[in-house]
Amino acid sequence: MTDKPQGGKPGDDSAAEEAVVKAAEEAAAAGAAKAAPEGDELATAKRELAERTGDLQRLQAEYQNYRKRVERDRLTVREIAVSNILESLIPVLDDIGRAREHGEVTGGFKSVAESLETVVAKLGLQQFGKEGEPFDPTQHEALMHSYSSDVTEDTCVQILQPGYRIGERIIRPAMVAVAEPQPGTQTASSPDAEAKSADTDKSDGGSDS
Repeated sequence: MTDKPQGGKPGDDSAAEEAVVKAAEEAAAAGAAKAAPEGDELATAKRELAERTGDLQRLQAEYQNYRKRVERDRLTVREIAVSNILESLIPVLDDIGRAREHGEVTGGFKSVAESLETVVAKLGLQQFGKEGEPFDPTQHEALMHSYSSDVTEDTCVQILQPGYRIGERIIRPAMVAVAEPQPGTQTASSPDAEAKSADTDKSDGGSDS
């Protein structure tokens, strides 16, 4: 009896190969499908991290601005409060000044007066206004007016009441008496006088020739 050869038909081998290839493709597709969600999750996580970082940075910036605004408001309120207190003390300082002019600031009253003046100076109150300084309408208020040949510009010749400022802010202008140059008078050192003198010298020299 003749034995039949073992093994399948040629078509069976092709089918097996196709099955192997198909299985490999499905495995590759499954791996790619599995990798894709992992890549999307990473990208999503990075995007969310960037968004949260931006939120934190904006929150920090807003907090810093808030702190600066609160500090600025606090300083403003303090300046206003100090200014109001100092302004209310100016009449007292005027009384002390008048008493000092009459020689009445003596003894214990002298110590109190000097202590008060020291305290208000430390708080930023500055007195201004001196005789002989040029008149400045932004700092002085003219209560009296006269003409004088001793001045070459509008000059404060008498301080009737000193002025006070805090920093650059004028609380009260200085009350002064102002003297203007006498009409028709010129000083020898003035530019106009020197120019006129030079013109006169040139004219005299031309007539001599």
